[in-house]
Formats: sequence, C-alpha cells, structure tokens
Amino acid sequence: MAEPAKDIAGEIDRSSPTALHVQLRELLRRHIVGQLQPGAAVPPERALSSRFGLARMTVRQALDSLVAEGVLERVVGLGTFVARPKVDLQVKLTSYSEEMQRRGMIPAATVLSFEQIPATVLLSRELQLEEGTPVIRFRRLLLADGEPMSVDENFIPAHRVPGILDEPPPTSLYNVLSERFGLVMEWGEDMIEATAATPSIARLLKVEMGEPLLKIQRHAFVSRSMVDYSVSFYRADRYKLWVPLQRPGVRSPRSYTPSRPLG
Repeated sequence: MAEPAKDIAGEIDRSSPTALHVQLRELLRRHIVGQLQPGAAVPPERALSSRFGLARMTVRQALDSLVAEGVLERVVGLGTFVARPKVDLQVKLTSYSEEMQRRGMIPAATVLSFEQIPATVLLSRELQLEEGTPVIRFRRLLLADGEPMSVDENFIPAHRVPGILDEPPPTSLYNVLSERFGLVMEWGEDMIEATAATPSIARLLKVEMGEPLLKIQRHAFVSRSMVDYSVSFYRADRYKLWVPLQRPGVRSPRSYTPSRPLG
C-alpha cells in the first residue's frame, strides 16, 4: 500500500522560475532517497495532485521523468513503485561469486543439475566436438543476498575435467577449473540478446512469464581450446550492461571505475 502523500515534505513554489513538474520531481526524489525502500509504492497521481495543488498532467510529467531515469517503475494494474537498483553486468571472464563479492553482496547458488550427458547436435557445434562426446552439464540458479538473479548453464568437455563429478558441485566453477584442473580462462566471446522468460525460467527467477531477460551465450577459451560453453538468463530488472570501450591503438590514460549502485 502506498504511503499517504501528506508525508512528503516540501512545497511547490509558484513564484519560482523552475517548472512545476520539475519542482515536484525533485521533492519526490528527495523523499524516495531519504524515506523509501526499493519496492515501496508511491502515492497515486490523484493523491499527489491533491497534496500539492497541481494538475494531474503536471504530476504525471514528474512521475514520468523519474520512471525514465529508473528511479521509479510502473506495474500495470498495480501502481508506481520505487525501482530496485540494477547490478552492473560487466563483460569479464570472472566468476559470479567474484562479481557479487566485489559489490558487497552475498552470492549463493542452487544446483539444478550436475551431470554428464552426451553432446547434442547443438552442443557439438558450440563446443566443436563430435556429437555424443561426453560433456559435463552444470546448471544453477544464482542468487545475491537471497534473491534470484540468473539461471546459468555451463557445458564443459568431460575429458578436460576428469573426476569432477566425484566431488560436490563447485561453489565457484572458474576457481575449480583453475585450481584443480589448471584451466585458466584466457579469453572468450559473448553474444548478448534480449529474450522473454519461458514458464520454467520465470518460475526459477520469480518473474512473470514473458518478462524481458538478458540472454548471454559465452564461449571461453584456454589458449585456442574451447573449455566452456554457457548460456545464462539474467533478470533484466536487476541488471544493466557496463562495457568499457577504447579506440584501437589508443592507450587509456587512466583506469576508470564508474560509480555503481549495489543491487
């Protein structure tokens, strides 16, 4: 339930040269930052219009601006809510555990499958193997601070990781590949596209069927040998892509670390 509009501090200054919807936007922004938690409902347009003595169209302009900035999000039929901060998804050859720990979040995973399967036509093509070659399939639901973030499925040629199934599923796949099997991922290729949540993926990620997701297919290599093919489905409402760019042949004068919100 949305809190009463009367709890929002501040007033509209009609003598100010600043547009009315901009004033309201900033009053709402301060209130959201100082008083509300992600997922909290904000008062409806009618209540805000009455509280500040503004036309509904003016209130809608203010709310639209905050939605466009990602501060608020609208849910059809339910209302307008404080948006959850998005985790920046850096395109790097690091493990999920390392990425979440870097952000001060607690990583966890639910293992969905950890088994050996014969390479299908698709897997044989992606891993550059003969069809039917034994492959290790490692599928997990990845969480951060207890919340579902992505569904990851890794496929590794079984001959590269002998005995891996004799131990419990790894908590950090890349660490195990490096420390136990000497497989340090040196480079890779990602293909990123938008997709919609299927019933099974939606159930795991706790989103509605058809919700937008980020699908990332990765081929990771050790030298010239492909070691890992993975398919990941990330919640689009919890991730944003961060990709550093540099002109070929130009040395970056300094390292750049953007300010990132914690998820």
